[in-house]
Amino acid sequence: QVQLVESGGGLVQPGGSLGLSCVASGSIFSINAMGWFRQSPGKQRELVAAISSAGNTNYADSVKGRFTISRDSAKNTVYLQMNSLKPDDTAVYYCNVDYYRNYTDGRGIERLNSWGQGTQVTVSS
Repeated sequence: QVQLVESGGGLVQPGGSLGLSCVASGSIFSINAMGWFRQSPGKQRELVAAISSAGNTNYADSVKGRFTISRDSAKNTVYLQMNSLKPDDTAVYYCNVDYYRNYTDGRGIERLNSWGQGTQVTVSS
């Protein structure tokens, strides 16, 4: 089992900045991709940004140029730096990890996916 612990959400004024972090721990053989999703009331969860094990990044059009995703593979941690925040960025932000688990009982390696509990980001004056 993998645990994802997110931190860094909160209330910020429009135009302000916030940084999120997510630490993965538990039965991890290796991590493939890490990403951030968000969901606001009445809307579907959407991808905000993702980063591969090679460091390739992918962003939603709505956050390009304002948000930056990064990762520290040694610490199994992914970060999201959010600048020039807008009220439309208000949502619960979820960390997501695509990883491999190595079972010691002979089952071998399995690819799995896990979600964090979510952290609220509110952009309001």
